[in-house]
Amino acid sequence: MKVYVTGGTGFIGTEVMRQLAEREHDLTCLVRKTSNTGTLEELGVPTVVGDVTDRASIERTLPGHDALIHLANVYDFWLPDKRVYHDVNVTGTRNVMEAALAAKVAKVIHVSTCLIFGSPAECPFDEECPPGSECFSEYAQTKREGTEIALAMHQRQGLPLVTVYPSGVVGPDDPKATGRYLAAMATGKLPAQVFTNSRLTFTHVRDVAAAIVAALEKPDNIGEDYLVGGETVTFGQINRWVEELSGRRPPPFEMAPALVMLNARLLTAIADLIKRPPLWDMSVDQMRTMRKGYEFSGEKVARELGITYTPLREAVAESLASWGVKTAA
Repeated sequence: MKVYVTGGTGFIGTEVMRQLAEREHDLTCLVRKTSNTGTLEELGVPTVVGDVTDRASIERTLPGHDALIHLANVYDFWLPDKRVYHDVNVTGTRNVMEAALAAKVAKVIHVSTCLIFGSPAECPFDEECPPGSECFSEYAQTKREGTEIALAMHQRQGLPLVTVYPSGVVGPDDPKATGRYLAAMATGKLPAQVFTNSRLTFTHVRDVAAAIVAALEKPDNIGEDYLVGGETVTFGQINRWVEELSGRRPPPFEMAPALVMLNARLLTAIADLIKRPPLWDMSVDQMRTMRKGYEFSGEKVARELGITYTPLREAVAESLASWGVKTAA
């Protein structure tokens, strides 16, 4: 299959490209001039220079492909310029979907996030549950808006859409929030534990990539939604795994939720002023997300796409090792 991919140099995207290459798909990856394309070069994947915010760059390079996987997004809980969230996650998604319609690709895989569901009335939720009324970060809100655009184009214009909603993703070489949290906990850089009873669903990055590839290859699934979720745990359990694997005890002090949010507001205000990320990643958006948590069933992916989820402790161990943390066997 001739597959066009956006976001193929990111944490999830890199693993998706590896798996697609292993399955001998004919690949093209849209990259920015500043993208690190080392892995793509090793895989022999051709690249085209462009940006999802530049619709013309997609329209020039997408025609002739059978399918599109849209992974490109801005995933972070604090940025010095919040307009970037909307530019990439909303306008960028619209550009990609409109270009896909114009190019008449046979299938579009849109990679969203479980965070667009907010806190649904049903817990754990599944693909049939309507989202809660509120998203808890600018990232989640703009991903919801972008996903709504894609879904509307499927319903009204016949966009051949399949939507994948990953949980929190864990694994080696993760430079984002989860990877930084694990590394900071394992190296004693966090002053306190927070939200140890919050429940969140996580998945190994290889399993998320496998679900995306399986959704692409599965016939007759246009219009389907897939929540990818391997295991639901508390932050307390994650902290205990980090202790077992690294030998580093977590901080003995747990900060009360109200104090966490007070500190987050202060640190976020300072970050906005000096244009540098908040200390300890304690942005308001990240702390709200950690406090609320998210718990859902990934059974549909296991049942319909044949994915067997990797134990989460194994994913944590691989993540720590990639940060240079010596882990116990």
